[in-house]
Amino acid sequence: MMDGPILDAKLNQHFAGRVVRKDLTNMIKQGANVPTYVLEYLLGMYCATDDDEAIHEGVERVKKILADNFVRPDEAEKVKSHIKELGQYTVIDKLTVKLNEKRDLYEAEFSNLGLKGVAVHSDYVKRFDKLLAGGIWVILKMEYFYDEENRHNNPFRIESLKPIQMPNMDLNEIMEGRKNFTKDEWMDVLIRSTGLEPTQFEPEAKWHILLRLVPLVENNYNLCELGPRGTGKSHVYKEISPNSILVSGGQTTVANLFYNMASRSIGLVGLWDCVAFDEVAGIKFKDKDGIQIMKDYMASGSFARGKEEKNANASMVFVGNINESLDFLLKTSHLFAPFPEEMANDSAFFDRMHYYLPGWEIPKMRPELITNNYGFIVDYLAEYLREMRKHNFADVIDLHFKLGNNLNQRDVIAVRKTVSGLMKLLYPHGEFTRDDVAEILQYALIGRRRVKEQLKKIGGMEFYDVHFSYIDRESLQEEFVSVPEQGGGKLIPEGLGKPGHVYVVGKGDSGMIGVFKLENQAVSGTGKFERTGLGSRKEVKEAIDTAYRYFTANCKSVSAGISTKTKDYLMHASDLQGIGMSSELALAEFIGLCSSALERPVQESLVILGNITVSGTIEKISDFAHVLQVCVDAGAKRVLIPAVSVADLQTVPPELLIKVQPIFYSDPIDAVFKALGAV
Repeated sequence: MMDGPILDAKLNQHFAGRVVRKDLTNMIKQGANVPTYVLEYLLGMYCATDDDEAIHEGVERVKKILADNFVRPDEAEKVKSHIKELGQYTVIDKLTVKLNEKRDLYEAEFSNLGLKGVAVHSDYVKRFDKLLAGGIWVILKMEYFYDEENRHNNPFRIESLKPIQMPNMDLNEIMEGRKNFTKDEWMDVLIRSTGLEPTQFEPEAKWHILLRLVPLVENNYNLCELGPRGTGKSHVYKEISPNSILVSGGQTTVANLFYNMASRSIGLVGLWDCVAFDEVAGIKFKDKDGIQIMKDYMASGSFARGKEEKNANASMVFVGNINESLDFLLKTSHLFAPFPEEMANDSAFFDRMHYYLPGWEIPKMRPELITNNYGFIVDYLAEYLREMRKHNFADVIDLHFKLGNNLNQRDVIAVRKTVSGLMKLLYPHGEFTRDDVAEILQYALIGRRRVKEQLKKIGGMEFYDVHFSYIDRESLQEEFVSVPEQGGGKLIPEGLGKPGHVYVVGKGDSGMIGVFKLENQAVSGTGKFERTGLGSRKEVKEAIDTAYRYFTANCKSVSAGISTKTKDYLMHASDLQGIGMSSELALAEFIGLCSSALERPVQESLVILGNITVSGTIEKISDFAHVLQVCVDAGAKRVLIPAVSVADLQTVPPELLIKVQPIFYSDPIDAVFKALGAV
């Protein structure tokens, strides 16, 4: 990590006039409500130096220019009067130009001044073609001349015009300049350009801040960032780039977002590089087919409206707040839960997300996190990002690595897009090493795996392939990536447990499939049965009582040495994932009681599946493949399965089946013997 002043000097040396001290932006912006890119352009002109006196003079000059020339909408008439009375006047405004075919001339429209139909010389249009594509901010010298003979002519004229936004972009300048910085220096430069101080962030958080820029540099990139409030999630899309739009409040229409059939005009996705939705919980379409069209667009970059199909390049960003703690969400629901109800359980919608950025790993914004050092003028940065959208770095993976077998086509596309975006940001000059690619590839895989882990919770077996990896083409070594919040610790520990301790997988109170632990202990007594941890559900208590009644009636069939008269049995149930206690506990509890009575533990890493009725009838397991997936994820090595479910084995993917040893039982007594390893 480089010291601030040294990096500042390097920036001023290699990007003279393209950088600005970010504390000046903050200082002036508080007193003048002007777009950041207008402000920083002026600061870049007059304050791109490290001489304090020159900076002071420059700031005063910028303030005077803004006070005298920036057109406020409420003062438009006053400025028009100045132009008329003085004959000439300089203004700062946003200009949009259209060709008027009937009059064979270009006409400008002023955003704040409110003028329309002002003639523009074709030379300006040729030089600054962005005037025709959404408009740019300019400094212009205006004249007023009223011609009695040609009254239909607009009396306002443009004498000279100079763009404030970058009129064009020289990528070679960036490429050449980048060669003078290391990877870490360049990363710090980019983060400082967004207004943040990189030295105050952990390495992981720096990567996350960088990833926020990927939707601006990569076409059709779908990003989701959920996390606590105040971490600056929407700042990039609102302030940093004039090419992105933030849809606040969430409510929108298909016409506004995609295509208006009435006016035959394309919506936001065709006009902007990036469309960001603030507060995802409030996303609401007035049209019923809104979410379906959005899914179509997120998958293919196109959508059908009326009789034709339209293409667009805009990236989609979804930012929102997580209200519960991370642990609570992981145990009881999934990380996409903050989305509105019609999306929250739609696995097809979330499968189109290329990356899930963990907002909880970025600290909340504090004054010390805002930089006072130099960074690129935001408009220069925005144009660099925009220009890089034309390039593609997705194939850099193939130079050194191959993606693992568990990635399907959507996973591959997602990982390639993330890698491409980060490569464009960090290595636009195309000079990088194998390790550089591996670092970015690993980061890309984690974000996509985070999406898949949640999909597995929502959609079950369809998304069981979550073990993402990449293979080194030279050494053929396979590297697997894990998601930090999933944790390395398994719910079911390795090695033999205590007698009476058993694990069971079943459907919890919430409808989700989870892991439960039953702890049984046999102590001297008079045949009492005490149970704790069951909660208030009647069905759960009945299941445990069924198990004890079956135990008292059939224990002699297991062993003559088991006594129900001279022993008390204590039992405690734990809901290991917080999804609500299951009522599918009777068989597991029967085995647990036998295990504690015989003082013999069940086989190591064993999960018991199946349930029994009062008469001892074995119930078939519903959603078998999904249940088995939960067993594997929990760390099970052996699974006790009722014989009635053998036919369901064909629903289980072979890759999953080889990870556990299935043990089949025909009746409850057989289940006890096999659980204890007696047969």
